[in-house]
Amino acid sequence: MPSTHAELALQLENLLGPGSVLSGAAAERAYDCDAYTVDRSKPTAVVLPESTEDVAKVVRWCNANNVPFTARGAGTGLSGGVLAALGGVIISTKKMTKILEIDVENRCLLTQTGIANKRISEAVKFNGLHFAPDPSSQSVSTIGGNIGENSGGPHTLKYGITVQHILGVTIVDPKGEILKLGGKVAGSPGFDFVGLIVGGEGTLGVVTEAWLKLVPNPKSVATALIAYASIGDATRTVADIIAEGTIPAALEMMDIGILQAVKIAFGLQYPEGTQAMLLIECDGEPDTVVREMEIVQQICNRNHALEIRIAADEAERLRLWTVRKKGIGAMGRIAPSIVTHDGVIPRSRLPEMLDFVYAISAKYRIGVANLFHAGDGNLHPCFYFDDRDPDQIRRVVAAGEDLLSRCVELGGSVSGEHGIGVEKIDLMSLMFSPEDLAFQATAKRIFNDGMLCNPCKVLPNQKTCVEHQKRWRGTAW
Repeated sequence: MPSTHAELALQLENLLGPGSVLSGAAAERAYDCDAYTVDRSKPTAVVLPESTEDVAKVVRWCNANNVPFTARGAGTGLSGGVLAALGGVIISTKKMTKILEIDVENRCLLTQTGIANKRISEAVKFNGLHFAPDPSSQSVSTIGGNIGENSGGPHTLKYGITVQHILGVTIVDPKGEILKLGGKVAGSPGFDFVGLIVGGEGTLGVVTEAWLKLVPNPKSVATALIAYASIGDATRTVADIIAEGTIPAALEMMDIGILQAVKIAFGLQYPEGTQAMLLIECDGEPDTVVREMEIVQQICNRNHALEIRIAADEAERLRLWTVRKKGIGAMGRIAPSIVTHDGVIPRSRLPEMLDFVYAISAKYRIGVANLFHAGDGNLHPCFYFDDRDPDQIRRVVAAGEDLLSRCVELGGSVSGEHGIGVEKIDLMSLMFSPEDLAFQATAKRIFNDGMLCNPCKVLPNQKTCVEHQKRWRGTAW
C-alpha cells in the first residue's frame, strides 16, 4: 500500500489520467457517508472512471496494493451501503452515464450504471416504453445503486422490484476480471448469477453496465389522493382494496407528519382534521382503469374518506405525486437529520405496527413521520433528529432496532428495498440462524472471498470490521 494518501492519489491518477481522482479533506467529507448519516468513515481517495476497463484497472490496482474499494453511485442509499468502511478507494460511477444501445423491438436497453434511473424512461418515452422500477429518489439515484439494493418504489405493487427488470450485467469482479452475465434474453440456462448480484449491495463486484427490461407505457392512468381523519380508516382502505382483488399500480400512504412537512415545503393543501392520505394509481386499458378506480372510490367512501381528489390531466397527476415523491426531502424543513427505515410486515398488521412506531417515537423522544408502500406492507418510518448530538444518535439507533425487531416478530423483514449495509448488519441474526448466515457467506465467496470489495456490509461477524464499528457511529459532526 502507498505510504501516504497523496502518494495513493497520485498513483491512481497516473492509472486513469488527469482529473480522475478526488482527494483531500473536502473529498473525504463529501464521501464519508450516504444518506444514512449516522455512520461515517472517510475514504482515502475517490476515483472517477469512465468505462468498464477503467474500473477493472482500479480494482486490479487495489488488489495489488491491498487497498479496500467500494462502488458508489449518487449516494442516496439509506443503510450505509456505500460507506468506505475500512477507508480505501471509492469508485464513483458519476461519469459512467452513457446509454449504449436501445433495442425498441425487443424492449430492452443497455446502459452504463452511473446513469440516473429517471433518465432511462425519459430516453424511451417517445417509443412508448419505460423502466418500471421507480424509487422515490429516481431523479438522482443510479441504476447501479438500484441494482445493488434491489430497489423497489411506489409501482412495485404491480410491476415488481429491480431484479425482475434486469436481464444481464457486466461486472468487474473483486479481483478485477470483467464478467458478462445474462444478456438481452431473460431466463438463460444455468445458474442465475444475475439474480445473486442484484441485491448483493456491491459486495460481489462493481456492476458497470446492465441490460434493462423496458415495459410499454400504460394506455390510461388514473391517480387519486384521498384524505382521512384517522390512520385506521386509511389502513382499512388498503386492506379492503387488496381483498377486493384490485391491484393498483401504486398504493401509498402518508401520515400527518409527512403532510405537514410537504405543506411547509410545497404548499400542499388538505382538509381540516386530516391525519393520513393515500395516493392510489390505477393503470392499463382505459375500461379497466375506469372500473378499478370506481371500486377504489367506493371502498374509500365506505371507510369514511374526507376528500377524494382525482387528477384531471397529467399536470395535476404530477402535482398529486408531489406529496409522495417529495415527502422525505421535505422533512429537511423539520430537522437537520433523518433516518428512513424500510421494515416489512404483513398488510393486515399495519394498524398495529403504526401504533408501535408512534409508541417507540415517544419512548425514545425522537420525532417520527410515516410514508410507505402500503400495498405491499413496506414501511418507511422517518425518524428526524440532529446527528450532531451523540445522545440523539444513540436514541434514534435504539428506536430503529426496536422497530425492525417488531417487524420480524410480526412475520416481516428488516428490509424491503433499502438493504442491510452497515446499519442493519447486527439485525440479520433476527431473521437467519447461524447456519443460514454461513450458507449466505458461502454464496458470497463464489465472487468475493476476501475483505477488499465493499467490506463490512450485509453479513455479520466479519472480524476485521468489528473493531471499526464504534469509530463509525456516535461521532457528532
